[in-house]
Amino acid sequence: MRFLPVNLNAMLVELADLPQTLALLASLRAEPIAGVEEIVPAARTLLVAFRPAAIAADELVRRIGLRSLDARETRIDRRIEIPVRYDGEDLAEVAGLLGIAPEEVVRRHTGSDYTVAFTGFAPGFAYLSGGDPSLNVPRRKVPRTRIPAGAVGLAGSFSGVYPQASPGGWQIIGITDTPMWDLSRVPPALPALLQPGDTVRFVDVTAQPRATPVAAAVSPSPSPLPSPTQPVASAGAGVLEIRATGLQALLQDGGRHGQAKQGVSASGAMDRRSLQAANRLVGNASDAACIEIACGGFQLACRGDAVVAIAGADGPVTLTRADGAKWPVPRHQPIALVDGDVLAIGEPQAGIRSYLAVRGGFDVAPVLGSLSSDTLARIGPPAIAAGDLLPVRAVEAGAPVGAPETPPDGLPTVHEEVVLDIVPGPRTDWFTPEALELLCRQPWTVTPQSNRVGIRLAGEVPLARANHAELPSEGTAYGALQVPPSGQPVLFLADHPLTGGYPVIASVATYHLDRAGQIPVNARVRFNPIAAPGPVAPSAP
Repeated sequence: MRFLPVNLNAMLVELADLPQTLALLASLRAEPIAGVEEIVPAARTLLVAFRPAAIAADELVRRIGLRSLDARETRIDRRIEIPVRYDGEDLAEVAGLLGIAPEEVVRRHTGSDYTVAFTGFAPGFAYLSGGDPSLNVPRRKVPRTRIPAGAVGLAGSFSGVYPQASPGGWQIIGITDTPMWDLSRVPPALPALLQPGDTVRFVDVTAQPRATPVAAAVSPSPSPLPSPTQPVASAGAGVLEIRATGLQALLQDGGRHGQAKQGVSASGAMDRRSLQAANRLVGNASDAACIEIACGGFQLACRGDAVVAIAGADGPVTLTRADGAKWPVPRHQPIALVDGDVLAIGEPQAGIRSYLAVRGGFDVAPVLGSLSSDTLARIGPPAIAAGDLLPVRAVEAGAPVGAPETPPDGLPTVHEEVVLDIVPGPRTDWFTPEALELLCRQPWTVTPQSNRVGIRLAGEVPLARANHAELPSEGTAYGALQVPPSGQPVLFLADHPLTGGYPVIASVATYHLDRAGQIPVNARVRFNPIAAPGPVAPSAP
């Protein structure tokens, strides 16, 4: 058992093999440790997120180190057959790597049972262990930007099925029409078809006619938000009519925590302090949903009366009355709107994300307990569109609002370098001795390919690896700096995948994650290393 630093609130526990990993997971689930918030299992590791205020890192290491590796989790015995058309674009390549015919690959893949070891990467994505031991192939050297829903792939000793279209680096040998993830499944059924402990058997149906389009394997899109032609469910409360959204407008709250067992990450607001500030200003719970607005260009009209507040990025806000009178209004304090008022949020001068809260909150149905829109997993309400009507929950007349807030200091701009503290690890030793020094010495430019999943960075000199082996999939944390073969790091943000197969050289310190969520495209970023509490290097308890 080794303990590797991840961040100020997370560590990676590395074990000898998958059985030991699952045994420790079973122990920690059967007898939880107070202060542990989330556990993400993987092939040989557990990513353990914890509250430092509840338990210190060294005490957590001590208590985990005392656990037996003989525990087994009680699971319902289920057997699931998955029909597959073995016509994947990598089937011939896999056969060549193994030195056998494609038909023999199919025979071996369908000839044994698999067990769902753990879930991750994306909602409903199950890592299947077992099967023929000869089917052990590396990931693709260059991941594909899009793999179709239902694709059946191999990576290392694992098999898996992509629940929806997404990027990925697994070797694709076939495709299935069986949905892996479906939010319309009736409780107590879970959205994920495959659950840890399930037995899975693949069945070759290549010669049979295709019954349904592969798109049917994707969970149905969330119901659209009401439009001006649709009735609004909330009676007696105000409604916000969306006139323009700019680059992107999403509902975001504190996130959907505790869903890692189904491969669902927390998502949530990119700048949580600004989300909390906006909610305080209108008297809401601090983690209530706000509209997260990227890069301005947003406009709404108020139907009825409402109290709103805007926090986050620094930029102009204007209010136009129904009679045409127009004037600027401040951020970071409550704004009373009456019927017919139009509020416009302009392009930011610093930061990129604004948070608009409304007193009472939005009367929109949550998905898995949250209103956050996860853009990678496609869970939660859809992106807000022009013409949508956002119903507001009614509140008691005279409900309290908060005092004006102090605007945040040091919002990032393209005109000066943004400094982010980082915690080295957990896979710093997979890189050359010069790589960490280079990561912190040279500036990195934020590329236009950046989004809520992650910031793609470009540096003059790429980071070089010392270890070129295949890294078994392991949990990835919010703030992780994952380094693909290009040597150009990706900074994982709110909508990152739960697991990944490239080494993480460091993670942005938790207290700088809100700042990272406000960094604009073309800004230059520089990293400053700090020490993590507790084990700062691989160690044994």
